[in-house]
Amino acid sequence: MSKIIPAILCGGVGSRLWPASRALFPKQLLPLVSEQSMLLETVDRVGDSTRFAAPILLCNTDHRFLVAAQLQEAGLAHGGLILEPEGRNTAPAVALAALHANPDDLLLVLSADHLIRDGAAFREAVERASTAAAEGHLVTFGIEPDHPSTGYGYIRSGTGEVAPGVNPVAKFVEKPDLATAEGFLAEGGYRWNAGIFLFRADRYLEELERHAPEILSACRAAMDGAAADLDFIRPDAEAFLACPSDSIDYAVMEKCDRAAVAPCDLGWSDIGSWSQLWDVGEKDASGNVTVGDTLLEDASGCYVRSEHKLVAAVGVEDLVIVSTPDAMLVTRKDRAQDVKKIVERLTAEGRDEQMNGQRCYRPWGYYEGIHIGERHQVKHICVNPGAALSLQMHHHRAEHWIVVKGTARVTRDDEILLLTENEGTYIPLGATHRLENPGKVPLSMVEVQSGSYLGEDDIVRFEDVYNRVGEPVK
Repeated sequence: MSKIIPAILCGGVGSRLWPASRALFPKQLLPLVSEQSMLLETVDRVGDSTRFAAPILLCNTDHRFLVAAQLQEAGLAHGGLILEPEGRNTAPAVALAALHANPDDLLLVLSADHLIRDGAAFREAVERASTAAAEGHLVTFGIEPDHPSTGYGYIRSGTGEVAPGVNPVAKFVEKPDLATAEGFLAEGGYRWNAGIFLFRADRYLEELERHAPEILSACRAAMDGAAADLDFIRPDAEAFLACPSDSIDYAVMEKCDRAAVAPCDLGWSDIGSWSQLWDVGEKDASGNVTVGDTLLEDASGCYVRSEHKLVAAVGVEDLVIVSTPDAMLVTRKDRAQDVKKIVERLTAEGRDEQMNGQRCYRPWGYYEGIHIGERHQVKHICVNPGAALSLQMHHHRAEHWIVVKGTARVTRDDEILLLTENEGTYIPLGATHRLENPGKVPLSMVEVQSGSYLGEDDIVRFEDVYNRVGEPVK
């Protein structure tokens, strides 16, 4: 029995889950429903080495070090980490995975940010679908609906079976209005489209060539020109950017004459909004879901999340309240889908709150803002053991460093300094410098910047162990 290769799609920014989810630290990397991130929950779900091979992961270039770090810290292997030069929706992403795999490999396409509570039912459904997939069908998984959702597409099952427990697809249906969704549930035979697929790699590529040849051509050229970058696979950017953007549903599944559906009940949710997190959360006697330091009085039906300070709510109902160190969201629960409009406004106004939170992660560790004032700002910097920042300089700012914990090796022009706790140094404007942690414990430092411009893009990299020289700094 051949192994199944999970192809995990790690793209997306989860804008409806702002302010917890940010463009540079999106929802799939957050612990939203357990102590693990959504990505690690997904990888764990296919961790049975007797049936599943190491997964192929497809992610945004900006997220590559975060994804790799989470896998490494959890001790989880992967079968290839492919970097999309730019998001082109799911059809091209899956094509990259199919081209990386062997032609007769079974690919199980999963999103990194979905909740599946019933792992046993998931594995049973995959096993059931594998027979049809091995015989050349493109199988999608249809979730048994428990309410007339208007937020999901639907799949109508056809008559008969293409394999035990797997039906042909009669039709795919766009997200319906409420009356239509209620009709679907009353009629029966309609299931939610979960965006989970299983098929042979060669069969997906055959259907892509038949129905969207321009996508296949661009992806094939991109993978033919792919280059290794540390542990990552970089498809040729110029070739991939010529690829049209389309979903696997529109490009292939809705046009394929061998599409099949495996009905299943998995305790599934795509966790697309704060109201859905309320749906799946553990509620108190008043129907509230709370996370972090919260205090509620005479409140009901609320989702309240604090990632920093105490959040108190009195005499409210059906609200979403989310507090992070640098932003707070308050919305009615029935308007949670509209949080995306706030992110769109932040983007249009060029504000950083849609990109980063207070803590900004880097391959060497992280930094977080403590204070911003006129011509100065204060940061806390944490450098992982054995890690190093790039050799760099700044045109507009000077920096003062104080070691709080650990040991720092500092390159400053032609000098090399070794600093320990309570020691510090000064990096003049224009000096070439590098910060390293040669120790075995995290290096914790306070940095005070001063100058006429303090933006992160005032960094010129000369050398970098993470191959970031020439990349824009975000």
